[in-house]
Amino acid sequence: MITISEQAQQHFAKLLSKQPAGTNIRVFVVNPGTAQAECGVSYCPPDAIEDTDLALNFNGFDAVVDSESQPFLVDADIDFVTDQMGSQLTLKAPNAKVRKVSDDASLMERVQYVIDSEINPQLANHGGRVSVMELTSDGVAILQFGGGCNGCSQVDLTLKEGIEKELLNRFSGELKGVRDITEHQRGEHSYY
Repeated sequence: MITISEQAQQHFAKLLSKQPAGTNIRVFVVNPGTAQAECGVSYCPPDAIEDTDLALNFNGFDAVVDSESQPFLVDADIDFVTDQMGSQLTLKAPNAKVRKVSDDASLMERVQYVIDSEINPQLANHGGRVSVMELTSDGVAILQFGGGCNGCSQVDLTLKEGIEKELLNRFSGELKGVRDITEHQRGEHSYY
């Protein structure tokens, strides 16, 4: 579920050696499954462990995860990086904002998951978003743009060179194309 690099494990072991015996770390997500989701790591004393918590064993300590955070921490990665700017603990949780769907989920669910977890975060930099409205019987994803994408002069390029290429590559043999049904209107909301 969570990968913790050797450097991060050493960092945690060093920090935990200065805590009361039996203290571990807790990895959690606040507001999981929302655009405001944030991940964190804290100390977890033995009396703070719940029956529903999952304890992941690492080198000299456990990473404790509450039941609500578990599905949102699938594929999470914790690292401790040292560079010319100093040292920093990094926590990457690609599923924190969107719960990962299973490999046998419907094509519509899997396409929407890729859009929500990978494409929309990039579009959000410009105040935009895209959603799957339907999947046609011949394998075309019907998309609708919103926010800053509505009326953007680059929306065709984003659709054909970005989103369509990514989705056709990911869902080769299942998805045949994408089509935009947005009635684009320029305005103050549009990204230029």
